[in-house]
Amino acid sequence: MTSLARTRPLVSARSAPIMPRHVRLHFDPVRGRHAVLAPERVYWPDDIAVDILKLCDGERTIAAMSATLAAEYAAPVETIEADVLEFIQGWMDLRLLTL
Repeated sequence: MTSLARTRPLVSARSAPIMPRHVRLHFDPVRGRHAVLAPERVYWPDDIAVDILKLCDGERTIAAMSATLAAEYAAPVETIEADVLEFIQGWMDLRLLTL
Protein backbone atom coordinates (compact mmCIF):
# COMPACT_ATOMS: atom_id res chain seq x y z
CA MET A 1 0.00 0.00 0.00
CA THR A 2 1.41 3.39 -0.93
CA SER A 3 1.23 6.30 1.42
CA LEU A 4 -0.50 9.45 0.25
CA ALA A 5 0.73 11.47 3.21
CA ARG A 6 2.00 14.90 2.28
CA THR A 7 5.47 15.83 3.41
CA ARG A 8 5.76 19.09 5.29
CA PRO A 9 8.26 21.48 3.67
CA LEU A 10 10.39 23.11 6.36
CA VAL A 11 11.70 26.64 6.00
CA SER A 12 15.12 27.94 6.92
CA ALA A 13 16.88 31.30 6.78
CA ARG A 14 17.93 30.42 3.20
CA SER A 15 14.36 29.76 2.02
CA ALA A 16 12.80 32.24 -0.42
CA PRO A 17 9.01 31.98 -0.03
CA ILE A 18 6.42 33.20 -2.51
CA MET A 19 2.64 33.12 -2.74
CA PRO A 20 1.38 30.45 -5.13
CA ARG A 21 -0.64 31.58 -8.15
CA HIS A 22 -3.95 30.82 -6.45
CA VAL A 23 -3.19 33.11 -3.46
CA ARG A 24 -2.90 36.88 -3.54
CA LEU A 25 -2.52 39.84 -1.25
CA HIS A 26 -5.27 42.38 -1.90
CA PHE A 27 -6.01 45.78 -0.36
CA ASP A 28 -9.69 46.12 0.52
CA PRO A 29 -10.53 49.84 0.21
CA VAL A 30 -13.89 49.42 1.99
CA ARG A 31 -12.28 48.02 5.14
CA GLY A 32 -9.04 49.94 4.69
CA ARG A 33 -6.86 46.87 5.22
CA HIS A 34 -5.18 44.03 3.37
CA ALA A 35 -6.71 40.61 2.82
CA VAL A 36 -5.13 37.41 1.59
CA LEU A 37 -7.43 35.76 -0.91
CA ALA A 38 -7.25 32.02 -1.55
CA PRO A 39 -9.80 29.64 -3.08
CA GLU A 40 -12.86 29.74 -0.82
CA ARG A 41 -10.86 31.43 1.97
CA VAL A 42 -10.07 34.98 3.09
CA TYR A 43 -7.47 35.86 5.72
CA TRP A 44 -7.12 39.26 7.38
CA PRO A 45 -3.43 39.57 8.35
CA ASP A 46 -2.27 42.26 10.76
CA ASP A 47 0.11 45.04 9.66
CA ILE A 48 3.28 43.13 10.58
CA ALA A 49 2.10 40.05 8.67
CA VAL A 50 1.40 42.26 5.65
CA ASP A 51 4.95 43.67 5.86
CA ILE A 52 6.32 40.11 5.80
CA LEU A 53 4.03 38.98 2.98
CA LYS A 54 5.00 41.95 0.80
CA LEU A 55 8.61 40.72 0.97
CA CYS A 56 7.70 37.16 -0.12
CA ASP A 57 8.72 37.50 -3.77
CA GLY A 58 10.45 34.15 -4.29
CA GLU A 59 13.84 35.85 -4.58
CA ARG A 60 14.49 37.28 -1.11
CA THR A 61 15.55 34.81 1.51
CA ILE A 62 14.08 34.83 4.97
CA ALA A 63 17.46 36.08 6.24
CA ALA A 64 17.30 39.06 3.84
CA MET A 65 13.67 39.72 4.71
CA SER A 66 14.53 39.64 8.41
CA ALA A 67 17.38 42.11 7.94
CA THR A 68 15.04 44.49 6.10
CA LEU A 69 12.37 44.21 8.79
CA ALA A 70 14.90 44.54 11.63
CA ALA A 71 16.09 47.84 10.16
CA GLU A 72 12.51 49.02 9.61
CA TYR A 73 11.39 48.13 13.14
CA ALA A 74 14.73 48.92 14.85
CA ALA A 75 14.79 45.47 16.44
CA PRO A 76 17.46 42.76 16.77
CA VAL A 77 17.70 40.73 13.56
CA GLU A 78 17.85 37.46 15.53
CA THR A 79 14.50 38.18 17.16
CA ILE A 80 12.91 39.24 13.89
CA GLU A 81 14.27 36.20 12.04
CA ALA A 82 12.86 33.79 14.63
CA ASP A 83 9.44 35.44 14.34
CA VAL A 84 9.56 35.50 10.52
CA LEU A 85 10.56 31.83 10.36
CA GLU A 86 7.64 30.89 12.62
CA PHE A 87 5.20 33.01 10.59
CA ILE A 88 6.39 31.69 7.22
CA GLN A 89 6.27 28.09 8.44
CA GLY A 90 2.69 28.54 9.62
CA TRP A 91 1.62 29.99 6.28
CA MET A 92 3.49 27.23 4.45
CA ASP A 93 1.54 24.67 6.48
CA LEU A 94 -1.70 26.38 5.36
CA ARG A 95 -0.42 26.26 1.75
CA LEU A 96 -0.62 30.04 1.48
CA LEU A 97 3.12 30.28 0.76
CA THR A 98 5.43 28.01 -1.18
CA LEU A 99 9.16 27.74 -1.91
